[in-house]
Amino acid sequence: MNRVRLRPPRNRVERRAAAWWTAQSSVFALPLPITFAVLYLFIPPARGWFGPCLAVTLAASLAYMAVMPVWRYRVHRWETTAEAVYARSGWLWQRWRVVPISRIQTVDTLRGPLQTLFGLCAVTVTTASTAGAVKINGLNPRVATEIADHLTAHAQITAGAPQHGLDPADGGGVTAHARGTGGEPHGGVDPGDVASRLSATARSVGDPKGGPDSGAGTGRVGDLAVDVRSADGGSR
Repeated sequence: MNRVRLRPPRNRVERRAAAWWTAQSSVFALPLPITFAVLYLFIPPARGWFGPCLAVTLAASLAYMAVMPVWRYRVHRWETTAEAVYARSGWLWQRWRVVPISRIQTVDTLRGPLQTLFGLCAVTVTTASTAGAVKINGLNPRVATEIADHLTAHAQITAGAPQHGLDPADGGGVTAHARGTGGEPHGGVDPGDVASRLSATARSVGDPKGGPDSGAGTGRVGDLAVDVRSADGGSR
């Protein structure tokens, strides 16, 4: 099995993403200088104070809007393989992520109003990791759909791989876990054999109140607790 390692992703986001980030930054950067401009125009006695404030905030806002989108475009990368998803994001603080396909839980595509205006889409990969989801922004909608299809297909293949030496084609991917009172697993248990023996033992021993056990997939006989479950977690 190939080891998944953190490495630089190969693919850039769309060039339109820089314009999208510029529009996003203007929403946060321009309100303050606009406020000072309005105050400067309508309160003449205070122009000596509002004038410098307007100059400083406007210069800082324009510098932020000019530098941040270009920097983000240079930093943001993504890549998907048969083994993992690679992503790099941020600008001053950069984040590198690698997610094995086996840890993927859901794959979503998202298009907000501003993204739609610039013809962009985002892919969110939710994982079993406490670090949270991996989000790839600034994608062409067609590419985003292909990424979602690719990850979904490979995640299904990974999820369908045999576990505990059992073929998913036999019994719908049934797995069995037999645990003693101490909670330690007992390996090499065949689920069909466990179910039949449990049912037979329950019929012979009977319920402590006098009625036979219903023969459900989970029971306790002596000091052995048996739980027979399907691959999707449902009891049988």
